[in-house]
Amino acid sequence: MNVRIFTSPAVTSYAFPGHPEAPARVSRTAERLRANGWALDRPSVNATEKHVLLAHSRAHWNALKSGMYFDPDTAHFDGVAEVALTSLSGCLSAFETAREGTPSFSLMRPPGHHAARERIAGFCYLNNIAITVERALQEVKRVAIIDIDVHHGDGTESIMKNREGVQFISIHQAPLYPGSGLTSAGNCHNFPLPPGTGEREYLPVLERAIAMTMDFKPDILAVSAGFDTFKECPIAQFRLDIGTYRKIGRMIADTNLPRFAALEGGYADEMPEVVESFLTGYGE
Repeated sequence: MNVRIFTSPAVTSYAFPGHPEAPARVSRTAERLRANGWALDRPSVNATEKHVLLAHSRAHWNALKSGMYFDPDTAHFDGVAEVALTSLSGCLSAFETAREGTPSFSLMRPPGHHAARERIAGFCYLNNIAITVERALQEVKRVAIIDIDVHHGDGTESIMKNREGVQFISIHQAPLYPGSGLTSAGNCHNFPLPPGTGEREYLPVLERAIAMTMDFKPDILAVSAGFDTFKECPIAQFRLDIGTYRKIGRMIADTNLPRFAALEGGYADEMPEVVESFLTGYGE
């Protein structure tokens, strides 16, 4: 269990009726991990506006605080900016822990990888990974990002496109929201896979992605850890089994790179088991 996990009950304080991005994603997963002996910590870094502005415009931050934005999937609620900062705090804490040599995971919500520099979208308010990568680049020269969510990390790609010292890789279902990530360009590499993709098709693609990551020679690896690739996910059509996630985690661990991961999607009832399977391999 060589993984430091950051979470906070504050991120379970909001919910929308019928919305798949629900508090139980975090609360039930945290309960299972604690029951099975995993240590969960509060964030060690407190995110601030200064962090947000590393990857987002001031107009975006002001819109988030005031509720002056519209996205049908990403509603406004009182206190959203504070909750988003708590989620970001987990990711920043995970980076600091990884830099010190311990693999880490941010078990927080809301997710982040659809949020662009000036766009709130797809359940995402702040792009936790992009902000944290910008923070990391203040300390290291090269950062690799692997996005394993079933949806293309369009927000992260748009922020990181042509960013010196960054390589971005996304493995995702196509066709599927947001409809991007069909081609690769520059430092952004996309692997769109069809509905019905299972372990046999998925793992060789991840192996290629990891080989590209190693060729890039990053100082640290950031993982957008989405679990909506699971076969029972209600909003996507990949067919990965619970046991596949331990293999995914182990493949990432076998890079021997300093690494941190942040929760993105994952909406099936079995999410606690899926996350634990991933963390088991990820910490090996």
